[in-house]
Amino acid sequence: MKPLSNDKIDQILSDSLKDWTFKDDKIHRQLKFNGFPDAIAFLTRIAFAAEEQGHHPELFNVYNNVEISLCTHDAGDKVTEKDIKLAEAIEEIYKKN
Repeated sequence: MKPLSNDKIDQILSDSLKDWTFKDDKIHRQLKFNGFPDAIAFLTRIAFAAEEQGHHPELFNVYNNVEISLCTHDAGDKVTEKDIKLAEAIEEIYKKN
């Protein structure tokens, strides 16, 4: 899988993934929930979507805060279309929350 250019990543984030940021060769999203159970339920839904896509994101949780970082290990830990696809799926999961 070929890494996306920084310009392409910036364009995608500004067009359709406005709550995501790009830093250190990863795209990132921070979310806050009503409480710990809601955060964990969200992470569980992400786990199933990620597994279905063959992706293994970096997920971090403390109480009601969730941090997500995405890059593709097979592409030298750079952002690829695979990461964008998972980020879009994560946004859909979050909208249903």
